[in-house]
Amino acid sequence: MSAHLRANLWLLGLSLLLCCVIYPSILLLCGQTLFSSQANGSLILDEAGKPIGSRLIAQPFTGDEFFQPRPSAVSYNAAASGASNWAANNYLLRDRVARQLGPIVKYQSGEKAGKLVGPDVETWFQQDRAGGKPGIVAQWTTAHPTVAQNWVKADPANAAYVTAWQSSHAADVAQWSKENPDNSEPKPEDLAVVFFTSFSHEHPGTFPIAVEHKTADGKTEKRIEPAKEGADIQSTFFDLWRQEHAEADLESVPADMVMASGSGLDPHITLKNALYQLDRVAGKWAAETKLEPVDVRREIESLLRKHSEAPLGGLVGVEMVNVLEVNLALRELYRPPISNK
Repeated sequence: MSAHLRANLWLLGLSLLLCCVIYPSILLLCGQTLFSSQANGSLILDEAGKPIGSRLIAQPFTGDEFFQPRPSAVSYNAAASGASNWAANNYLLRDRVARQLGPIVKYQSGEKAGKLVGPDVETWFQQDRAGGKPGIVAQWTTAHPTVAQNWVKADPANAAYVTAWQSSHAADVAQWSKENPDNSEPKPEDLAVVFFTSFSHEHPGTFPIAVEHKTADGKTEKRIEPAKEGADIQSTFFDLWRQEHAEADLESVPADMVMASGSGLDPHITLKNALYQLDRVAGKWAAETKLEPVDVRREIESLLRKHSEAPLGGLVGVEMVNVLEVNLALRELYRPPISNK
């Protein structure tokens, strides 16, 4: 009996030593010596040695001087990677794609070839609807109430504005409560449709947009104001404009500019996507550095091609660009750096 027990204890000890000490130690040694960067998360460090990101995880860049990554269904949160899982017939997917297209898509042919569609969306939006028809904002909220509710929930300032409207429009709220007897204490988003319908009649040709203002103590606060133009209007109402202008010949946009990846954290965009953004990025850097726009564009395009690569040395797939790496290279090229907004 003791011989069997001793043999099993030896086996247990050797197994623990082999599997829990020797094998992990060999992997740690190989990883840290041969693949140090990959083993530590492919981190990118600044001059002080502090991590500023990973080559494997996308970060949001919203400033015009930077290339922007693919849209993310998880707001680039690495702790909750995933997709929206919206079906092709889900209007929320169409709305998200349309919002991406509004400020960037251009005409492909005609007298406006190469020009942005956005200003025409704004002009169309500002037109009053004759013949007793509801305004564009009222049409939008009636056709897509979930999108209108999402606007209210997207920002505390939006919800606060609707709450303030609620206190000054008792008749509208009372009518809504009469039509919805099961909801005695409506939340701001519950009143989204009636709010936007009222707003459309009171402020025709405008849309409520958050504008930052400085306070007396030097801080900033958001205030909702009626606006007639801006990226918000171009993105929100591009889909309605497109439906009324189906004959407009628009440029094709690289798919990865408007479609999110499965994880929401894809750090790469296609070279085609980057080149589509090139005019915007080069124009901003040229304005900041006071250099010739043609020279800046040429330098940035060369930088893009230098940082592009295709899988398996180009044997498969298309050329890709790591957004974080190329944006850091841009900042290094055109110092002093511009902060990521």
